[in-house]
Amino acid sequence: MPWLEEGWRHVWLPYAQMQTAPLPLPAVRTEGSRIHLADGRVLVDGIASWWTACHGYNHPHIVQAVTAQLQAMPHVMFGGLAHEPAYRLATRLAALMPGSLNRVFYSDSGSVAVEVAIKMAVQARLNQGERGRTKVLAFLGGYHGDTFGTMAICDPEEGMHSLFAGLLQEHPVIALPRDEASIAAFELFLEEHAGSLAAIIVEPLVQGAGGMVFHAPEVLQRLRRAADHYGLVLIFDEIFTGFGRTGTMFAFEQAGVVPDIVTLSKALTGGTCPLAVTIATDELFAAFLSDSPDTSLMHGPTFMANALGCAAANAGLDLFEREPRLEQVAAISAQLARELAPCRELPGVRDVRVLGAIGVVQLERIENPAALRMALVEKGVWVRPFRDILYLTPALTIAAEELSALTGAIFSVLAAA
Repeated sequence: MPWLEEGWRHVWLPYAQMQTAPLPLPAVRTEGSRIHLADGRVLVDGIASWWTACHGYNHPHIVQAVTAQLQAMPHVMFGGLAHEPAYRLATRLAALMPGSLNRVFYSDSGSVAVEVAIKMAVQARLNQGERGRTKVLAFLGGYHGDTFGTMAICDPEEGMHSLFAGLLQEHPVIALPRDEASIAAFELFLEEHAGSLAAIIVEPLVQGAGGMVFHAPEVLQRLRRAADHYGLVLIFDEIFTGFGRTGTMFAFEQAGVVPDIVTLSKALTGGTCPLAVTIATDELFAAFLSDSPDTSLMHGPTFMANALGCAAANAGLDLFEREPRLEQVAAISAQLARELAPCRELPGVRDVRVLGAIGVVQLERIENPAALRMALVEKGVWVRPFRDILYLTPALTIAAEELSALTGAIFSVLAAA
C-alpha cells in the first residue's frame, strides 16, 4: 500500500519500539465486530478498538446522529456558548449517576478527565483553606493515563512510566486493600498520612492496563468508608469499566457505594469520536462557588464538549435505553466462561478469568507479543496481547459465532505453541 509505506516514515506509533515494530495492518472498513483489511481479509475484533466500540462499529443510529450534527454544527467553543447536544448529554449522564453526582465537566481524553478529577480534588481543599492536602492515594497495578499528572498515580514499578520516576510529582501508591495483610497496611498508611491526602483514586472492579486484575466490590466499600472517615475525595476511574463492560452500567454499582468523582470516556461515544467527562457531586462543586474568580476551576480543553462527540454519546445512550445491552453482556460473560475454560489445561497458562464482557487468559510469560498477535490474525481474529495476558473485550453486540471464533482462535494458537 503506497500510503502505508510512505506514511511509515513519518508516523510514530503508540506503545511501540519503532526500530523493530512491524508494519501495522492496513484497515479500510469496519462494520459490527469486524475489521476489513486492504488485502481483503476480514478480522473479528476481540478488543473493540481499546474497548470503545461497545455498540459495534458503524451502528446506524450513531452514524445518523453524527452525520446530522456534522451538517448542522461540528464544533463551537464551550466558553460562553452553549449547544443542545452537550447540555442534553450532561443531563442524561447525571440522571444515570446515583447520589448527587450532578456536575459534568467535559474534556477530550481519558487522561485529561483524570487530570481534571485530581485538580478538582486538590483545589477543593485549597478553596477551603487547607493547603497541606495535595497528595492522591493510588494503588499498585493501577493505570490512569499517560500524561504527566496521571503517570504520577500509575503503578511506579510495573507500569509503563518508570523511566520518568524522578520527574513526576510524588504520590503514594500502595497495595489495594483486598486481603488481611493489605487491609492492615492500608489502614496503617491512612492513620499516618491521611493529613497529606486530598483524594483516593481506583479503577472499580478491574485494573485494566495493569493486567486485567479483578477485585471484589467489598474493596470499593472499604475505600468509601475510609474516604468518609478521613474526609477524602473518592475518585472512581470508570474509563475502562463504564458503560456495561463489567455487567452493570457502571462497575461501582456492584458495590452499592457512591464516589465523589467519576471519570468516563472510551465507550462514551461508542468508539466514534474523542470525548471524556469528569462528573462531580454537588457538594464538591460547591467548594468552587464564591464571589471571587480565584476559586474557579481554571481548566478548558479547546475541544471540550465537542458537538460531534456529544451527538455520538447521546445516540449511544439511546442504544443503552432501546437495546438489551446488559442482557447481551450477561450472555457474552457466560459464553466466555464456557469457551475459555479449556485453556486452563494448556501448558503455560496461569489463570483464566471472566467478569462481564471481559475474558482473560493469563500466561506464565509472552516472549513475543507481535508474533502471537500475527498468529491470531492468521486465524482471522484481532487480539492484542500485552504483558502476560491475552484478553477479550469485544463489542457488546458481538454475535455468538463471532465470539466463538475469538475463543477458538485463542485456544488453537496457545495449544499449538
